[in-house]
Amino acid sequence: MFLKILRRNAPLTDAQYVANYRSTGDLTALGELYERNMEWVFAVCFKYLRHEDDAKDAVMQVFEQLIADLRTHEVANFKSWLHSVAKNHCLMQLRRQRVAVADETLFEQEAYETFVAETNEPTALSIDQQLSSLGQCLQTLKEEQRRSVELFYWQQLCYQQIAQQTGYELGQVKSYIQNGKRNLKICMEKS
Repeated sequence: MFLKILRRNAPLTDAQYVANYRSTGDLTALGELYERNMEWVFAVCFKYLRHEDDAKDAVMQVFEQLIADLRTHEVANFKSWLHSVAKNHCLMQLRRQRVAVADETLFEQEAYETFVAETNEPTALSIDQQLSSLGQCLQTLKEEQRRSVELFYWQQLCYQQIAQQTGYELGQVKSYIQNGKRNLKICMEKS
């Protein structure tokens, strides 16, 4: 009896927390799991967003996203999956804030500022033209490239999720996105 009083429950692993949440929907379990990783998620978000308040907001938004995503996605390694979710959330937030450009290196702050300084304010007409051109260029891509690009940029899915949804190999998904992005850029420059 004396040993039972001193014996404490061993802390649950990430996989056990995920399994518990998936089976019961208990937000307490998910909250405890997320609390373990919250500082780390904040660091990831701060790395991309570079503003403390934006990073704090992103941490909370990522948690809200996990509530739905963990119910539908099989997660083998929670920490690496969480990193992908946080990174993708921040990148999508940056993409929404900035002018849509084909070259992803422009998302870095210095390059973005240079890009804005070198270009005029886009007019509604030029944005409509760009969107029309983008739609036409998307149709010129091979089916695998177009589907992968749309899932990655518009549906905000990570490589692993795209591979699961489409049945493509992970390496193929990366290749389709890279080649599709390059072909879109070439097509957009011709337009």
